[in-house]
Amino acid sequence: MSPLLLLEFLALGALWGASFLFMRLGAADFGPLATAGLRVGIAAVALLPLLAWPGVWRDLKSRALPILAVGVLNSAIPFALFSYAVMHIGTGLTSILNATVPMTGALVAWVWLKERPGASRLLGLLIGFGGVALLVIGKSGLGGWLRASSADALLAMGACLLATLCYGIAASYTKRFLSGLHPLATTTGSLWGATFALALPMTLSWPTQAPGLQAWLAVTAVAVLCTAVAYGLFFHLIAQAGPSKALTVTFLLPVFALVYGVVFLQEEVTLWMLGCGLVVLLGTGLSTGLLRAEMLWRKKTRSSMR
Repeated sequence: MSPLLLLEFLALGALWGASFLFMRLGAADFGPLATAGLRVGIAAVALLPLLAWPGVWRDLKSRALPILAVGVLNSAIPFALFSYAVMHIGTGLTSILNATVPMTGALVAWVWLKERPGASRLLGLLIGFGGVALLVIGKSGLGGWLRASSADALLAMGACLLATLCYGIAASYTKRFLSGLHPLATTTGSLWGATFALALPMTLSWPTQAPGLQAWLAVTAVAVLCTAVAYGLFFHLIAQAGPSKALTVTFLLPVFALVYGVVFLQEEVTLWMLGCGLVVLLGTGLSTGLLRAEMLWRKKTRSSMR
């Protein structure tokens, strides 16, 4: 990967990692539905000029309804769920749960598209979901008799996992029904679909007290920087480095999100979170094929022989 692409890769990780911070700051005043609605609405308007790109408008018109529909699964529901989650659990924990998206996508593809994973990927699924289970048990208080269980934390973590399931379903839906279309047509159209879906819920849940400047800046940042600009970087990375390498940005998101949470929100990061996060990332790497059990075994064998 060239230095310029590496810089874009780090920038994408930093932007998507910051989305949890901005959602937290926005949802504090707007609430989850209005935050999600503003995010997709502002991003859709920002990406509107891309419809003039050759082939984008043509592809969008040819499959308008499926593209609009996928926006509900890929943006509207997940963004609302994550905006709810960050109001009850830390942004770092939310980002760790979000890191299971590729793993959930592999599971959905197995069930829906019959893309049966190999032994290494199946091991990754088991490891990854085991890490999630340990993380949920530890953070909810179920893992120790000295801690009180938190219903809000459990609901928030459940919302994160439901959001990742939506991403996984959307990925398989896109592969099955929207293959071959220009990615910018799918992105722009899906954001407009999410905007239409959230328009009424956003209006009904609009806060009675006027949100502050910080909240407005936060939702604008998450829409323009973490959605519109980030999508552009992501598709450029896919074109230049390939989808497998672009997908590894998933590993960076919790790192940036944890740092942002500690610096700007004074969130606590525990050894339990870090340990479970590493287990989740290991499972994600194996389940997506970015890592292979054979590779890890060879490295371990070589190091033991030295």
